[in-house]
Amino acid sequence: MANKIGNGLAKVLGIDLHYRNETGSDRVTRGESVFTVGSAHTYVEEEPTAGEWIREVIPSGREFGEYCYSLFPFVHWIGRYNLQWFIGDLIAGVTVGAVVVPQGMAYAKLAQLPVEFGLYSSFMGVLIYWFFATSKDITIGPVAVLSTVTGNVVLKAEATGVDASRDVIASSLAIIAGAIVLFFGLARLGWIVEVISLPAISAFMTGSAISIAAGQVPTMMGITTVKTREETYKVIISTLKHLGDTNLNASFGLTSLFLLYFIRWLCGFLAKKFPNRAKLFFFINTLRTVFIILLYVLISYLVNRHHRKKPLISTLGSVPRGFQHARVPHITIPIIKSFVSELPSTVIVLLIEHISISKSFGRVNNYTINPSQELVAIGVSNCLGPFLGAYPATGSFSRTAIKSKAGVRTPFAGVITAIVVLLAIYALPAMFWYIPNATLAAVIIHAVGDLILPPNTVYQFWRISPIEVPIFFAGVFVTIFSSIENGIYTTVCVSFALWAFRAFKARGRFLGRAKIHSVIGDHLLDPTNEDKQERKKSPTEGEDSVRSIFLPIDHHDGSNPQIQLEDPYPGIFLYRFSEGFNYPNANHYLDDLIETIFKKTRRTNPASYARLGDRPWNDPGPRRGKETNVADDRPTLKAIILDFSSVNNVDLTSIQNLIDVRNQLDKYAAPDTVDWHFCNINNRWTKRALAAAGFGYYTPEPDASGVHRWKPVFSVAEIGGSQSAAAAAEAKENRHAQRALSQVRTNDIEAAHESAESSDTGSLNKQLEFSKAYGGAEGNITGATAGRIAVVQGLNRPLFHVDVTAALNSALANAQRKSH
Repeated sequence: MANKIGNGLAKVLGIDLHYRNETGSDRVTRGESVFTVGSAHTYVEEEPTAGEWIREVIPSGREFGEYCYSLFPFVHWIGRYNLQWFIGDLIAGVTVGAVVVPQGMAYAKLAQLPVEFGLYSSFMGVLIYWFFATSKDITIGPVAVLSTVTGNVVLKAEATGVDASRDVIASSLAIIAGAIVLFFGLARLGWIVEVISLPAISAFMTGSAISIAAGQVPTMMGITTVKTREETYKVIISTLKHLGDTNLNASFGLTSLFLLYFIRWLCGFLAKKFPNRAKLFFFINTLRTVFIILLYVLISYLVNRHHRKKPLISTLGSVPRGFQHARVPHITIPIIKSFVSELPSTVIVLLIEHISISKSFGRVNNYTINPSQELVAIGVSNCLGPFLGAYPATGSFSRTAIKSKAGVRTPFAGVITAIVVLLAIYALPAMFWYIPNATLAAVIIHAVGDLILPPNTVYQFWRISPIEVPIFFAGVFVTIFSSIENGIYTTVCVSFALWAFRAFKARGRFLGRAKIHSVIGDHLLDPTNEDKQERKKSPTEGEDSVRSIFLPIDHHDGSNPQIQLEDPYPGIFLYRFSEGFNYPNANHYLDDLIETIFKKTRRTNPASYARLGDRPWNDPGPRRGKETNVADDRPTLKAIILDFSSVNNVDLTSIQNLIDVRNQLDKYAAPDTVDWHFCNINNRWTKRALAAAGFGYYTPEPDASGVHRWKPVFSVAEIGGSQSAAAAAEAKENRHAQRALSQVRTNDIEAAHESAESSDTGSLNKQLEFSKAYGGAEGNITGATAGRIAVVQGLNRPLFHVDVTAALNSALANAQRKSH
């Protein structure tokens, strides 16, 4: 089929297509075809079909098996588990377990739940996650921000009068949100998290940290008259008003906070001073929270041991031993309705905190996570956790950092952490009674303090993208003056609006050609040389190493404005799209294209309107009694080259707009036609769309004898070596054609063809035609003809080119032909 199409196309083009098999015979075969000066590989590009697209999208049986296998990543490595890995996991698991116990209890209070629910969530998170994990560092469990969001949901649901306890509401929220995230993961929609930008995540984390810290200050100071669930700015104002109500709890809270920061500073200082003991100081620093809790439990015991009925300082109180709230979750429609409006914010927090942390630590430790599989892990953890009383949990930044630095080797470290938490649930509840609430508040403030973006990072944001810094501050301020949920929505919406603005108002660039060659940096201009303008070339370059590049004519890319650029040829325009070519920006691109073309060219036939009334209202022409400007030296429009290097897909709107512009410019250039060349097309479906709209091939212009007076210019590339009889014969033919070519003194290929008097002469002329078409316009191929070469793009789409240079050469060849 391809051969028939190729032969038919060759007949139209006036090209001699010659098939040669490996034995050198001229018989047409289905084997490999080769190219000589008088022959070409007849590659005809076939269009993609809907069936092909369906086969690519719908998984096959083998792919389905691989999908199921990928749902359980632990089977990929568990068979190679060894003692060395276990020792690393044991150290990291115990270290994280010692940290997660006090943090889990503290975060449960943020969720408006008894502290034991924090332990349940910690246990189930680390126990389930390792089955589905693609990150060895992540620790699933209660986190400050998600606990605060859960607390807000619980209080709002209670306010609606729903008949359910707080822990039931929190468990229902975990299952519903987990099921949504699990669906995203199973459908392999992990890319959905990419819609949330870094400024949005940073603003969310910073604003949430400030909000949480402000809400814990009254507890740390022993102030009980402040409503800590109000807007952050109101909490801060109310705390300042009631500073006089502080009591003995403040001594526990303030000293705890001071010691936490002091121990961290001291360990960092000693690690720098004694680098050979840095690992020891790291573990001491990691366990500072445990040390502070144990220290103040001891102090609290000494203070309250004779005052258990009426303690002198506020403590946690009784904590039940074991899993006292294990049950089948009770989910009803009224419960779901009570928090359905808060589901988006809960899901967003589940997603962005976990994925951003796992990606970050994956890059640090040189491995790649699967975002979709991570969503599966989060979803399963939150769906199964409520059966033992857990509430929503996700990845923790602080515990993940500790786990990574502790030398974790595999996700199995989560099992070790689960054992530590299980021991705490059954062995330590009696001790938990003496934990001061002020100390837990200090632990929370210390933990969330690391989430606040430091000023130097904000400055780096400003250096990189100034327009996104206001988005960051907008998210922080909305969180402080409204709520965490509104802060999340604000940053996500504004980031999306910025992306949409850039997409809709994308601006392409007209390119000009400049000739360059590389030089050694310190030899560019020698200040000691008398000739300041003498340029020293690299010793590896010769005089013929100069090459053409294409730069924006307006130099908006930052290139040196001293380099004078102009359109590649009078009447030929080279235009590069900057951010795709789809319905949001198609009009903006093409309006800019038309405006520049009208400014730089003139109408081909100024007298195309016989009467004044025939002219359109928006192009009235010269005033009555005055002639058209005959001295207009602007060129006429000949060709347009569109660089699709940044375009992956097109749509109906963009293609229809392109058709409309083509029709408009054809009228503008009449009676001539405008050639449309396309280069760097990355997608077969884009080629199909353009071809269906009539792009990709010339509009024939037959002369009186019916011969098409245009010549195709194709790019060719080597496809094999020269170690064959066919290649040897081919090389001989090429040398013969080259000698004949040197005797030719005319540039008119068609004229040479018409003057042929014999079949041999005609064959030679066809050889010369291809030699000029390939060698003259696209680069001389005679130096490589010992090898087998073939056209790169399909012969059926001569105006689809492999790069800008090929497109420009083709446009130049036909523009020069038109001018003769």
